[in-house]
Amino acid sequence: MIICELCSHLGLSGECRLGLRLPKAMSCQDFRPTLEKFCADPKDFVSERQIVEMATFFGMKGTELKKVKKMASLEEGARL
Repeated sequence: MIICELCSHLGLSGECRLGLRLPKAMSCQDFRPTLEKFCADPKDFVSERQIVEMATFFGMKGTELKKVKKMASLEEGARL
């Protein structure tokens, strides 16, 4: 798995819409996570913790993990 698979910038053709090269590591300066990339069905979303655990399992850390936490927190707040 690469970080692009969880990013909103990944196009249908498998290339970055921003024109960036696909990174080999789980880091990208322009990473933009979306819930749809983590949960195919929005009903599968349980909590922020669930998404953060998935991200750490995939090997995310640092800035990318912070972005995932923020996205999941906003989603959890919107559902309350």
